[in-house]
Amino acid sequence: MSDFHGIIFAYGAESELGALVGRRTSSSLPFCGRYRLIDFALSSLANAGVNNVGVIMQQDYQSLLDHLGSGKDWDMNRRHGGLRMLPPFGLPEYHTGNYLGTIEALNAVSTYINDIPQSHVILMHGNVAANIDLDAAIQQHLSTGSDITAVCTRVAPSPSGPHFVAGTDGFAKELLFDRASGGTGVASLETYIISKHLLLEMMEQCKKTNRLHFHRDAMMSYLDDGGKIGIFMHEGYAKAITTVEGYYSANMDMLDAKNRASMFPAGRPVRTKNAEEVSTYYGEDAFSSNSLVADGCIIEGSIRNCILFSAVHVEEGAELEGCIIMKDGVIGKNVKLNAVITDKNVSISDSTTLSGSPKMPYVVPKDASL
Repeated sequence: MSDFHGIIFAYGAESELGALVGRRTSSSLPFCGRYRLIDFALSSLANAGVNNVGVIMQQDYQSLLDHLGSGKDWDMNRRHGGLRMLPPFGLPEYHTGNYLGTIEALNAVSTYINDIPQSHVILMHGNVAANIDLDAAIQQHLSTGSDITAVCTRVAPSPSGPHFVAGTDGFAKELLFDRASGGTGVASLETYIISKHLLLEMMEQCKKTNRLHFHRDAMMSYLDDGGKIGIFMHEGYAKAITTVEGYYSANMDMLDAKNRASMFPAGRPVRTKNAEEVSTYYGEDAFSSNSLVADGCIIEGSIRNCILFSAVHVEEGAELEGCIIMKDGVIGKNVKLNAVITDKNVSISDSTTLSGSPKMPYVVPKDASL
């Protein structure tokens, strides 16, 4: 889609993710044994033919830069356009502190948005696990003549997220908040297709009145003034990752074949940084049940309902149940782990026992040795 430009918000690191975002943003969190969360937004855009994308960053983005590189793995390494990293280079008043809202983040890169040659912008968040059919959403947006189309889902992807209530004409008539479960309306995935002209108007108006939030400020004002917001329904899996519990449950959801089919359909592949590894080795006494195991691992112990990233070593006698072990993890002999998340390059010494729960997983920080 040559007339569409993607903007991904990748600056946030929710405090409730704790040690998992100690040195990275939420968007660069490893997911499902191979991917980073931002891969889903990038892949959704690439699968719809949107190859000009800006990624808004602010701090702790080295991990994100290492992963995205030139954008080659998403076919976005272009001489003109392609993938662009956007640190806060906007107006001076936006240089201090954390962004308090997406409108503030957009105004911080306003010079970039002003120079976008395309007439439509697709706004997405990099911490949402969802494979969205943006091609279908774009076609609906164009056919209805909407200035804004909101991508929504029937199941709230995050706590207290915005909900849209549709009128008889199919357009949104009301925007609600704090409706995480039940009640009227459909939950926003905070993915929007919007005309560049309207987006710049919203940004300028909010800047003049010192307002910072896209939904409570810009979208509410637009609706109150009689603006039309189309609703496109995403029927597949979707979850915004904002807490440790949410991160754990989203990964565990991928052990279900139905959820995997929704997230990784053949027609909309999820692309990620290419990293070739040797095949995983299973020892003579190894046991694996209902687990996702990346390449390059050595499994000599027992794993049940686990997700293992590349180059993980589970030594003899170790027993893992419901665990997420990130890259280069070493699990020693006779270790017992239950509902544990280990970040990258973690080493667990022999005969250690650690136990969490699905509601409160035990998190071991990056580079730790226990």
